[in-house]
Amino acid sequence: MNPDDIKLSEVLRAARPSPALPLRFKENIWRRIEAAEAPVKSESWLDALAMLVLRPRFALATAAALIVVGALLGVREGNVAANQTAQEQYLTAVAPTSLR
Repeated sequence: MNPDDIKLSEVLRAARPSPALPLRFKENIWRRIEAAEAPVKSESWLDALAMLVLRPRFALATAAALIVVGALLGVREGNVAANQTAQEQYLTAVAPTSLR
């Protein structure tokens, strides 16, 4: 078993034929690469916004912004509910039966 044996290399290479490539194989490969690298044109402004927000560099900022907005809306809703409860308690204390 000599690795430098030329005849053995030729026999092994002939025993494992390589299939012929389809026509315009390289052109199709380059077309696919160009299509993958081309910017995707969005169909609407909502799609464009979603594509911008879901990029990895903006995903963390988007998640943080959504959490902050959710917390602020929760605080606002809590204040509205607290004011409404305070008004009901005041009306009950001032006029317990006439305003119900």
